[in-house]
This record gives sequence, C-alpha cells and structure tokens, in this order.
Amino acid sequence: MKAISAALLVATAAAPALEVKGITPDETVAYKKAGDVTLRLHVFKPHGHKAGDRRPAMVFFFGGGWVGGSPSQFYPHCRHLAGKGMVAMAAEYRVKKQHRTTPIECVKDGKSAVRYIRKHAAELGIDPGKIAAGGGSAGGHVAAATGNLAGYDEEDEDQAVSSKPNLLVLFNPVFDNGPEDGWGHKTVADYWRKISPAHNLRKGAPPTVVFLGTEDKLIPVAVAERYKERMEAAGARCDLHLYEGAGHGFFNQSKEGGKYYRQTVQTMDEFLASFGYLPAGTQGP
Repeated sequence: MKAISAALLVATAAAPALEVKGITPDETVAYKKAGDVTLRLHVFKPHGHKAGDRRPAMVFFFGGGWVGGSPSQFYPHCRHLAGKGMVAMAAEYRVKKQHRTTPIECVKDGKSAVRYIRKHAAELGIDPGKIAAGGGSAGGHVAAATGNLAGYDEEDEDQAVSSKPNLLVLFNPVFDNGPEDGWGHKTVADYWRKISPAHNLRKGAPPTVVFLGTEDKLIPVAVAERYKERMEAAGARCDLHLYEGAGHGFFNQSKEGGKYYRQTVQTMDEFLASFGYLPAGTQGP
C-alpha cells in the first residue's frame, strides 16, 4: 500500500457528505489511501473550533459485520459530542461487500485512523493525549482492536505514532471471536487468537465502557461479563452497562424512539467526563 500524500490527507474531500436526519459533518478529511480506495473521517467540530485548540476527540467505527455499514450511523453521537466541546469523527473503513476485504483490513484501517488523528492533532485542534475510540457491533470490535491488539499496523505508517486510543466506548461490540461463544469465529478461525480483543487484554488496556442489551442474540451477557473480568484482572477499568430486554443495535437513535440512545449517551458522557474529556456534570441529549 502506498502512503497517501500529505496534501490529500489534510484536504477537505470533494465528495458530498452523507446526511442523516439533517445531520451533516462539518468536513470530511482523507486519512488513508489503500490501493485505489480513499478512506475519510467525517468530522464534527464544536462551535468556534480552531486548529490551535487542544480538545479531546472521539472517533467512531460503524457496525455491519465487517461486511457493510456507513459512518452515518454515528452522526447523532458525533453531533452530540461536538455540541459538548469535543471533536468527534465517524470513520470510513474497508468492508467485504464494497472492498472484498477481511476483518484484518478493518482493524488495519481502524489503527490507521487513530494514528492519523494523533499525528495530525495540531491541524485538527485535538489533544493527542485525549483520543477516544468507539463503535457498535463490528465497529466495536474495530475500536477494541485498536486499543488492545498487537500488530495489524500498516508497515508504511510512522510506527512511532501510537495507534492506540486512550479510552474506548463500545456499543454491543463483537469483541470476543473465540470458539466458545464468541461472534464471527468461523470468519477469523485461522487467526482468531490474534484478532480477538477479548483474548489480548493486558496491562495498559484503555479504560473502557461497554453497553449491551440482555436480549442481544449475537453477544451473550456472559461474554461481556467475562471481558470485564479479564480487563479488571489486567488492572484496567471496564464499566459494563446492561439494558434489560434490549436486543442488538438497541443504542441507535432510530431504535425505540431513541429511548436507549438517550440513556446510553448520558452514560457515555458521564464516562468521558470522569476522565476530563467533558465537563463534570455534563447532561446527555
């Protein structure tokens, strides 16, 4: 893979941004060139934001089973956080349906996105020491992978710049890919031990908050509880929030009239505020 030029990386993309219920990014910024594919960050900025600022940041990765999906899934979350003072981004990454890729490329792109944000923190007006990553379902796997997996970094990128986020915000993440009761094991059977975040937790894992419905048919509650136990055994904070009767994808704004979206965003805000990413006492939507 050839590295994308610096000029293209910092340019606002010419392609029109997607819109979800009137929510549109403030700009899109190319962060990676993979063959003939250009990947972009859909950026949401606080009012009055400027390059000289040093604001906390969040990057979200969409769900879709490593097969499909759209960054617009997390537009509501991004606009919300931008309104609270963070720079929030929804990342594109390669998926099987569109790019004929595997979960390996999903993880590589996730790491590239975090590395790009940290490397270009000055231009983006971001504090390079306060970068959170989040995602839902397979996007939750990508986010958890950026925080916990060794390897899967693009060889032509500056390895001196860390691709590891400082915090993780995971919505019904498929972060266990093991043979017991993990999700997607058949897809990654040949390399599951290397790509399953749950099996690569160690000292220094980013503090994490997890949101899961008790009726999720893809992720048993026991999987999330085991993940929390492994995190805490490694000396890392892991807050697990269970939502009685909720199924997979419950957290999206479009589900249940936004009931769980509002609840999970409020708890997300409290988690971020506990690390100084948002002001103490920040209220949800």
